[in-house]
Amino acid sequence: MAIIAPVLMLVLVGIIEMSMMFFATLTMQYAVREGARYAITGRANDGGTSTQQRYASVIAKIRDNSLGMYERMNCIVSVNGKSYASTSYSNAMFGGAGDMVVLQLDCAWPVTTPLLSTFFTGGKNSFAVGATMRNEYF
Repeated sequence: MAIIAPVLMLVLVGIIEMSMMFFATLTMQYAVREGARYAITGRANDGGTSTQQRYASVIAKIRDNSLGMYERMNCIVSVNGKSYASTSYSNAMFGGAGDMVVLQLDCAWPVTTPLLSTFFTGGKNSFAVGATMRNEYF
């Protein structure tokens, strides 16, 4: 038991970690799809303050649907192939009516299991999720 238990626990924790990585990927895919659906409507806020911008509404929608993973992974937002830092967002980044919107998030899940972290560059599982939709005529 003393020989087998540590190996079994390490494998079990590795399986749980891999499951969390897949769960994070699927959750972020759902969040980016919901953000893109919100972006194509051209809405600028949810009835909140009148100063809220369209990009802030879209990022908030992604954040709300990510189950807290958006903050944990420090995702980089790309719209139509152009990456945006959090200080360079603008209302024009989602285009106008009838334009295609390609919204992509580049994320990195921090791997905590020592055995698994050797298989990932920098101890992080990097992945990208995206959604492509056409803006409605608003």
